[in-house]
Amino acid sequence: MTTTQTKSHPLVNTTEPNLIEDTFDYNLPPLIHFEDHPTVEYIDGKPIEFNFSDVKKRDIVITDTTFRDGQQARPPYEIDQMVKIYDMLARLGGPNGVIRQTEFFLYTKNDRETLDRCRALGHKYPECTGWIRAVKSDFRLVKEAGLKETGMLTSSSDYHIFQKLKFKSRQECMDSYCEVVAAAFEAGVRPRCHLEDLTRADIDGFVLPFVERLMEMSRDVPPELAVKIRLCDTMGFGLHYPNARLPRSIPKLIYKLNQEIGVPSDRLEWHGHNDFHRVHANSSTAWLYGCNAVNGTLFGFGERTGNPPLEGAIMEYIALKGDLCGIDTPVITELAEYMKSIGLPIPENYPFVGKHFNTTRAGIHAGGLRQDERIYNIFDTEKLLQRPPRVAITDKTGADGVALWVNDFFGLKGDDRISKIKVHKLARWVMDQYEVEKRLTAISDQELETKTRELMPTIWEKYKGKVGVGV
Repeated sequence: MTTTQTKSHPLVNTTEPNLIEDTFDYNLPPLIHFEDHPTVEYIDGKPIEFNFSDVKKRDIVITDTTFRDGQQARPPYEIDQMVKIYDMLARLGGPNGVIRQTEFFLYTKNDRETLDRCRALGHKYPECTGWIRAVKSDFRLVKEAGLKETGMLTSSSDYHIFQKLKFKSRQECMDSYCEVVAAAFEAGVRPRCHLEDLTRADIDGFVLPFVERLMEMSRDVPPELAVKIRLCDTMGFGLHYPNARLPRSIPKLIYKLNQEIGVPSDRLEWHGHNDFHRVHANSSTAWLYGCNAVNGTLFGFGERTGNPPLEGAIMEYIALKGDLCGIDTPVITELAEYMKSIGLPIPENYPFVGKHFNTTRAGIHAGGLRQDERIYNIFDTEKLLQRPPRVAITDKTGADGVALWVNDFFGLKGDDRISKIKVHKLARWVMDQYEVEKRLTAISDQELETKTRELMPTIWEKYKGKVGVGV
């Protein structure tokens, strides 16, 4: 029987806390760092790995498909609604164009009016692009709209080539796609080929030969017309593991296109779906391994299970870059409030914007928040999202939670904050609701406000001018 030699780990004794603030800077989302020597997977003896310093230098960006894929999961937006959302996207992405592009349908009068009104706002970013089928006649719409770039559907798996599109052969399919690309070049429009169902395609047998031909065609046109490639994980089959088999391994897919075919990182874009709960991790992986653009939708709304949530990509971007880079994070909260006002349901526990995303119900958690909100709050949500941490009052809350609610209600900071001893009457009333009255539901802010006025009259008179500041 062999024994494993264990390594000794002596205690590092200290009287001062190590809060790992190089990662957990409370003013930003937790920063992402990597070890210098990651586990490496190989193809033909060449490593599939990422260089984090290269990731920080690369112009990684977010592209938006809220008005295209995002509309396939809900009733169509009204024109005024899309114009308002587009305006807020421009503010969110900031002057550096972190949200670089957004795409529009072009088929109806409303589509074209929306596009015109969004461009009339004069924002440099996000750039407005189109989306069409891979048919030459559709380029008339792109040219009439005056767009410089359009996405076009170039389905890549045999499920689509043979079963859906009814091509007789892969050669016929490739020739048809390339004819449309040539038509785009002739119209002076940059084509962005959407490799639909890529994670279920024959990579070596169809995808690489097709993309190689696109790169050859691109050499004969000005650089601003060179083909872009969107990697579409249409069914959410993609995996972020480097050693997973093709066609599902995202690191391998990007390596093949980037290193073997020579598609530059700034012409690669990832588009995922959330069928297996991998959508955010997969899009982050695409950034790391050499794909500069991640395509998402506001709050993840999209076909079936949805797309990479754009606000999640924003936080990931900041965490990777270590800086806000001009991003206006409070706009995320504005967008959520607006989307809810026009009928988009956002679960109460949805990250960053749900009603209770930073609300605690446990008394022990509330006690931690009262002492130092960093203990149970992910980052400074008040600064970045204009959403201070909250506590919901239930039978689990305890006096600490009631004290936290009172302090937030009056907007009290620092030495002005009230201790749990001073809220004992209110805390006792709360417990009576559950122990005596047998209540089952949480207590509303309105009920607590009434009882605070009744049971804490001195505190009420002293701080009533601040009522509502924190709630």
